[in-house]
Amino acid sequence: MISAKARVCGLMGCPVEHSLSPLMHNFFAQETGVDFAYVPFKVEEDRVEDAVRGAYALNLAGMNVTVPHKQRVIPYMKDLDAAARAIGAVNTLVREKGGYKGYNTDAPGLLRAMRDADMDIAGKDWLLIGAGGAAKAAAFVLGNEKAASVVVVNRSADRARALAEDMNRQFQRNFMSAMSLEDYRTLPDKEWQAVQTTSVGMYPDVQKAPVEDRGFYRNIRNAIDVIYTPARTRFMDLVEEAGGKAVNGLNMLIYQGVEAFELWNPEKKVPREVIEKARQLMREALEGQSR
Repeated sequence: MISAKARVCGLMGCPVEHSLSPLMHNFFAQETGVDFAYVPFKVEEDRVEDAVRGAYALNLAGMNVTVPHKQRVIPYMKDLDAAARAIGAVNTLVREKGGYKGYNTDAPGLLRAMRDADMDIAGKDWLLIGAGGAAKAAAFVLGNEKAASVVVVNRSADRARALAEDMNRQFQRNFMSAMSLEDYRTLPDKEWQAVQTTSVGMYPDVQKAPVEDRGFYRNIRNAIDVIYTPARTRFMDLVEEAGGKAVNGLNMLIYQGVEAFELWNPEKKVPREVIEKARQLMREALEGQSR
């Protein structure tokens, strides 16, 4: 039962219609006994400032931020968590006196998902596909966990280069380089691990992949696609057709959601059994979407 004292949070992005975040957070609230409600808000690219100020004026306890707004919200934050500042992207807003503090729970969420999938980071060579907000979180994780090397592959070589230079500077080692997506054929012929962070292949454009050439996938051994709608992306199919292993972004979504929920409700922890129930509930929802 939601009362007049309920803590209200939401999701801002464009699109948001596909999101499972409302299902997840409202389930967490139900299972942990928190008086809480979570709703989606479609926010156009030119209305981000209005959305942040409006959310604060409406007394929302917090917001999640998804594509394409993870960097656009930063100028409207009262403060930034150290990780969000280092990553340069925000996916969680927490209400404080006078404004919102921005956090990035994508990074710990991705790391927990990769560990669940037995993906070793340290000492491995990585392809990071994309250079947006999710890519920044992934780059931070790969640097923090001592990846041997990372090549940022992106449509805009300039954006890829800027991300690589930023991470090399932060971690004080030249482990990250960049290239344009169209130059992928020049990648060294060796075993790669991969993180796919673009929205290419996300519902409803489910027949697309960042790279269609099957040769690109020949040396990818393990991959995670941050997309979770659909549950199986074309990127994942291409990785597995070439003999690699691939997982979707559902676990990342769940774990970053746990981190956010606990920031909004610091008196509560989401138990492991609730996380397992949420995973099953969300898988069933994804199966329903695919029918």
